[in-house]
Amino acid sequence: QVQLVESGGGLVQAGGSLRLSCAASGRTFSNYAMGWFRQTPGKERELVAGIRWNGSGTSYGDSVKGRFTISRDNAKNTVYLQMNDLKPEDTAVYYCAADRIYQSYDPVSYDPVRYNYWGQGTQVTVSS
Repeated sequence: QVQLVESGGGLVQAGGSLRLSCAASGRTFSNYAMGWFRQTPGKERELVAGIRWNGSGTSYGDSVKGRFTISRDNAKNTVYLQMNDLKPEDTAVYYCAADRIYQSYDPVSYDPVRYNYWGQGTQVTVSS
């Protein structure tokens, strides 16, 4: 059984930083692209950042480019999201997700349907 467990969320002031972690188990994590999504009430889940299975490519949402960085440590089965210069509009529940395609060289997908395993989410709240 695949499990993704996020951690690192919390309350931070605008301009601050947080690092989210997602620990994976139950599947060979290193063979699948990973994504970080976020969602606020009434809105669709959107890709924040994604990274290919071997780290050879990344994608970012326009609103976080230059502020957020995704990385992965396949030896630790963990993917990270470093979030800097946080803004109140970054407030959301953040989810990590695993791609359904084995060792894909496609560009990292922005479509949540492409991902077949999800964590439970971690709340990030940025105060102004």
